Amino acid sequence: MSSNGTNVEVVTRFAPSPTGYLHIGGARTALFNWLFARHHGGKFVLRIEDTDRARSTPEATEAIYEGMKWLGLDWNGEAISQFERAGRHQEVARAMLDAGTAYRCYATKEEIDDFRAKAKAEKRSPTFVSPWRNAPETPDLPFVVRLKAPESGETVVQDEVQGTVTWKNETLDDLILLRSDGTPTYMLAVVVDDHDMGITHVIRGDDHLTNAARQTLIYQGMGWDVPVFAHIPLIHGPDGKKLSKRHGALGVEEYRDMGYLAAAMRNYLARLGWSHGNDEFFTTEQAIEWFGLKTIGKSPARFDFKKLENLSGQHIRAANPEALFAEIEDYVAVQNGTSFTEDQKCVFINHMDILKARAKTIPELIDMAYFFLGTRPFAPDAKAAQLLDIVSRGMLNRLTSRLRDVTWALENLEAEIREFAEGEDLKLGKVAQPLRAALTGRGVSPSVFDMMVILGKDETLARLEDVST
Repeated sequence: MSSNGTNVEVVTRFAPSPTGYLHIGGARTALFNWLFARHHGGKFVLRIEDTDRARSTPEATEAIYEGMKWLGLDWNGEAISQFERAGRHQEVARAMLDAGTAYRCYATKEEIDDFRAKAKAEKRSPTFVSPWRNAPETPDLPFVVRLKAPESGETVVQDEVQGTVTWKNETLDDLILLRSDGTPTYMLAVVVDDHDMGITHVIRGDDHLTNAARQTLIYQGMGWDVPVFAHIPLIHGPDGKKLSKRHGALGVEEYRDMGYLAAAMRNYLARLGWSHGNDEFFTTEQAIEWFGLKTIGKSPARFDFKKLENLSGQHIRAANPEALFAEIEDYVAVQNGTSFTEDQKCVFINHMDILKARAKTIPELIDMAYFFLGTRPFAPDAKAAQLLDIVSRGMLNRLTSRLRDVTWALENLEAEIREFAEGEDLKLGKVAQPLRAALTGRGVSPSVFDMMVILGKDETLARLEDVST
């Protein structure tokens, strides 16, 4: 539904510039637009704003596609190149010239620089006032096309997040629509594209708030409906300062490579500035059901890796074993081009609840599965090597003898090892820790009893014999 209450299909867009990776702030903007469109049963459009030919690269465009796909943010139709629509942008500029809402300005760069220098010296507004605004045209000279902005009154934007925002028109310059070489500026291209694509809601960072005023004047100059604006506060670091790489302002693909689940990233990004009561953990389906612009906060959100890790762990524990294994498979394929055997797949899926109990990322999940993914004999890591001293090896040798006669089941193994620990006058942990090191070569793993059941009697005894010899 539109801002005036009419039943119009909601259409949102994400419009990144392909000059680098898809950073975390852009990913959140894309998510908010995607959630809003999906909530209303509308459309979500992806537009690549590639008019800056010097900085736009095919590699950056592909990184945006890959980041969006990994996050699960599907878009309607084909992605649109803004550069390829330059002819349409020029057509609109000419229409504004014909309507008198734009004019040809023949002022040179030197004249504009001189104007601003004098204004600064005289402590006047540096906003350029073109002498060509109402002057006769001189077609033989190079020119730019400028918007003929109103010189008095106010421009008001009713923003869904920021509320009513007002600008004095005298502070808004006659912005350039077409450069002297005929190429469109960002301001013109955005408005034309949003209008032609039927964008009903423009949801973006609040660093674009002033742009909303200038773009509103272009809409009005063409007699077009102005979309609903929603300018969301930017993301800050935990210290309250502008988000930088040291805070986590990384490319989306780096979070993928760190092994966070896409569902967890969607959950966490949604909570950066938007809320549904006190809910922290929720599914994507719930986010789509609940999402609205009225519950976006006005204060900058703060990025917190600990909260992201916590949510990732919750999503891992809540995940279906088959779906989770599919993500693990995709992860190892992307990271090192490897795959799992059918036997490994079966063990993973059948015992996923054991593996995912403490994992927060996919690498941690794989690490928990090392006891059946690795090959015997295991080279102990530093912590495991400390646990496997001479005393522990002797103790494990005695335990191995007893385990040969045990009927291999979880309750039997637990009872036998507890009884053995009591007989050795040891706490259970003093037996379980070196036992874990012997079975896995690691100081951290799932429960030793669970591992022994999964490995089976022959493999467990063989690993213990490797250590005792």
